Amino acid sequence: MSFINLLRHIKTINHHKYLVMQHCFKVGLYRQGLLHDLSKYSIVELRTGAKYYQGDKSPNTAEREQTGCSDAWLHHKGRNRHHLEYWIDYSVNKDEGFVGMKMPVKYVVEMFCDRVAACKNYQKEEYKQSNPFIYFQRGKHRYGPLFHPKSMQLLEHLLYKLAEDGEEETFRYIRNEILSGKAEIVKKY
Repeated sequence: MSFINLLRHIKTINHHKYLVMQHCFKVGLYRQGLLHDLSKYSIVELRTGAKYYQGDKSPNTAEREQTGCSDAWLHHKGRNRHHLEYWIDYSVNKDEGFVGMKMPVKYVVEMFCDRVAACKNYQKEEYKQSNPFIYFQRGKHRYGPLFHPKSMQLLEHLLYKLAEDGEEETFRYIRNEILSGKAEIVKKY
């Protein structure tokens, strides 16, 4: 574990948290903006960050590739409600096994803010407002029954709106329509 990589990783975390906080504040989720991803400062998550730091993607991926699983990710997803994996439970239908529970809207919105911030953090000057939607589209087939359909539909809708209408309009829409319960989600993509 390199001390320099630890410092780089903390700088990446701080920048990511700052971006998420800005986004959450714009939609009115002040508490979530302040408390977002605090587990990243835990020993287990920092250790992975320092050991597998790359600067352009999550160190959890590198840890998983090398060891077969990511202790940091297992720790992180169990403590942060804005991750769909936090909401996996046994289905009430005994034949189904594990399924995704419907996430409260405020955590789907935080997930949206998190994904936008992660793209900005890793893509830097290459970032475009369509990138979070494109990234989601490339990987959504992996979620299967683990992402509740309504929660996935809302996230996809918000990412699409960002790609089409930009940040200012999307944040306004989330604050005034989504979080107030006025919006009706219609799939356009």
